[in-house]
Amino acid sequence: MKTKMDETNKAIVRQLCDGRKPFSAIAEELDITENTVRSRVNKLIEEGVLQISGLVNPEAIPGLQVVMMGVKLKTLDLERKAKEFSELRGVISVAVITGRYDLFVQLVLSEEEGLSLLDFFKYELDKVSEISDVETYVVYQSHNFRIPFIL
Repeated sequence: MKTKMDETNKAIVRQLCDGRKPFSAIAEELDITENTVRSRVNKLIEEGVLQISGLVNPEAIPGLQVVMMGVKLKTLDLERKAKEFSELRGVISVAVITGRYDLFVQLVLSEEEGLSLLDFFKYELDKVSEISDVETYVVYQSHNFRIPFIL
């Protein structure tokens, strides 16, 4: 069952763009009680709608490389394959998509952490079968782009 995102839930989530903002400050800003904020945030987290996490600017951390990867598969079991990809080292996210590719995979790599693009292909991508085509896109510069630091 999907969670209804009423105007109060939307306003609370907007306030959480700074995940450190106290519930009391959010409550004051939205003119609701702190308990309302706390219970709604907890419910959104429990239902998998919201996750509060720290994100980093990959360009500000030496040695990090972000790669986007389009993947064409030999199977139509896209959900199973997306799950397999999501478990590979370096993978930030996987999306089942329409168009030329079946999956879109986001990676964060670092040679300092022992995971270059070549390492990913040799030791991680090799774990997944039924791949027919892969195209990589290395991010050289980004704007307002943040990622979880998973390495």
